[in-house]
Amino acid sequence: MTAAQPARTHLIAVILATVAALIGRAWLQVNLLASGVQKVYAADLSYLIVPPILFVLLLPVMRRHKSLICDLLSPRRLTVRLVLDAMAIGVLLRLSAWCQLIAGISFGFYKNGDPDAVIGPVFSFNCSAPQVVLLGIAVMVVMVPLIEELIHRGLIQTWLAGRGPIVAIALSSLFFMLVHKQSAWGFAFLAGLVFGFQFWRARTIWFSVITHATVNGLIQIDWRCIHGQWNPQASQVPVWGAGIMSILVLLLAGFALMRLLFAKTAGAQSAPRP
Repeated sequence: MTAAQPARTHLIAVILATVAALIGRAWLQVNLLASGVQKVYAADLSYLIVPPILFVLLLPVMRRHKSLICDLLSPRRLTVRLVLDAMAIGVLLRLSAWCQLIAGISFGFYKNGDPDAVIGPVFSFNCSAPQVVLLGIAVMVVMVPLIEELIHRGLIQTWLAGRGPIVAIALSSLFFMLVHKQSAWGFAFLAGLVFGFQFWRARTIWFSVITHATVNGLIQIDWRCIHGQWNPQASQVPVWGAGIMSILVLLLAGFALMRLLFAKTAGAQSAPRP
């Protein structure tokens, strides 16, 4: 048996285990909601079943590739500069998402069909209960980035590295996109490409983990603390000022993002090999 054959087998095992874990999470979330658990808790609580399912299903794979996993999780390439760059990339990714949303509303691509929707813009900052916010941070900022980056970049992208970095990054990003909600596919695929490039370039999973955690942390603030509505009437669209400004900021964020991605933080080296 050649070295490529077990990697291909294990690649399929990782994909199937991930799908099984997400199905288990969806089942648990539905049951939590049916039992009266509040929606703000159900999504995060249900994710707690994912790590044990993955551990049980992937135990043979983890034993076979113990050295690879230890190398992926090693902090030896972690530097202050890398951490700061990773956080900045996460902020720029989230800023880009906000800019495209504002531009889409300004030029009529995103519309609210509710005739009674608040025209706005009206925004307020009021966080959910502390336990809700803390649970969201523990799950979405700590657990999810580490698990998803280890699977999608550390294992899947590494095992596809023999096909070249472009194919490896694209395919791992595609699977990363498919395990997210359909409404988030565009951003998930773009973020997957960024995470994949970070991993390939810096040779450490922590580069993409920290960026992923930063993005998710900002999303938690959006979900848990920021409340707003802006539904301009058809007669007001396009809103040129907000639209043009958001596009300019998006371009600047994209330029800054590219500068950070191509900065000589850790050198353009290939990812670890199994």
